[in-house]
Order: sequence, then C-alpha cells, then structure tokens
Amino acid sequence: MPVSNSGERARRLVIVLGVAEVLLFHHAQGLTRGCLAFADRLRAAGHVVHAPDLYDGKVFTDLSDGVRYAEEVGFDTIIERGRLAADRLPDRIVYAGFSLGVLPAQMLAQTRPGAKGALLFHSCIPTSEFGSPWPMGVPLQIHMMDADEWVLPPNQDLAAARQLNETVDSAELFLYPGARHLFVDNSLPDYDEKAAPLVTERVLSFLDRIDYPRGTPPPKAPN
Repeated sequence: MPVSNSGERARRLVIVLGVAEVLLFHHAQGLTRGCLAFADRLRAAGHVVHAPDLYDGKVFTDLSDGVRYAEEVGFDTIIERGRLAADRLPDRIVYAGFSLGVLPAQMLAQTRPGAKGALLFHSCIPTSEFGSPWPMGVPLQIHMMDADEWVLPPNQDLAAARQLNETVDSAELFLYPGARHLFVDNSLPDYDEKAAPLVTERVLSFLDRIDYPRGTPPPKAPN
C-alpha cells in the first residue's frame, strides 16, 4: 500500500527535526474521541502520530462490552492487526498502547527491530509472552493507577510492570493514586483531571528524549 505524500513529508520531519514518530493503539472500547484527542495533543507538540483503528469502526460505551468484543475477535487477531499497521511504517518509531492496545504495542517493541521506545498505558504484559526479554537500550514508560482492579491480582499487569521497572535500566513506572482504568481518555467516565495532564507531561518529556538521527535521508516508503 503506497504511503501518501503527507506521510512521507511527516517522515522527513521526523528525520530532519528529530521529532518522534508514534504508533498508538486504542483500548478495548475502540478508537474513541479521547484516544484521538490524546494523539492530537502529541501532534500539537510536533510529533507524528498514527492511530489505526483495530476494530473496523466499532466503539463501545461500556468497557466490558468492548472486552467481550475483543475476546470474540481474538487477541491474536488484534495483535496481528497491530503488526500489519506497523508494516506500513518505518521501524524507527515509538510504540504506544492503551490497555488492550498494549498487546500489539509491547509485542512490536520487543520483537520488531529498530524500536525507539514504548509507552504502555493501563496495562503491561510479562515479556515471556512474546518470547524475548525487553530489548536492550529501548526506553520504556508505563502508566497505571495503583488500585486499578484491571492490573491487580489475579491480573499480572502491575507485577509485570514492576518487574520491568526493577530489571530494565531504561524503564520508568509511574503509579497514580486511584482505581480508575482508562483515566487518560477524556471521552470516558474514568478520565482523571489530575492524573491525565501529568501523564501527558511525562509522555512529552519521554518523546523529547528520543534519540533520532538528524540530517540523514528519510526511510524509504514501503510499497
């Protein structure tokens, strides 16, 4: 699938100006207005953000309904859709995911060579699930609420996040007080007006530290 001229211009900006290019995957409720708003905040700071729809346009008002739909589609299928979205992009990008979107984001960061970083929101998977340790030198930032039932036992998310934070030099784990899950999405009831802006501030600082080469030719657009 050819890359548009606008996409190619964006990649030239990534290389010449040193801004980050981000592939952002939505959560189980779909590509909501809040997911798109977050992507727009990163774009307003000068970064290039891709936000593919892994649900073919479906959006759910209730998280449980979204999770049931993801289970019907199959988590392997969700991950594969994320991989296909990445195939159209250069390898030197940052992978980001909200909750369900952590599955393809973390898989790609661990297994696709050239990752420039990873941003995991509301979830984290044991690295063993993707058959390899966290890649050396790839920066990682994780954001969760400390009393969120979706990350506490019997779920392994918080334990996996703490393990990465303790064993990976490039990892940062930020825990926010509260029990909300999708607290960064401003279109949902879980949105937290105190925590979300702090997440954005930390994410922008993370992206500003990404080491992109400057003044080199842009990557060739895939066919």
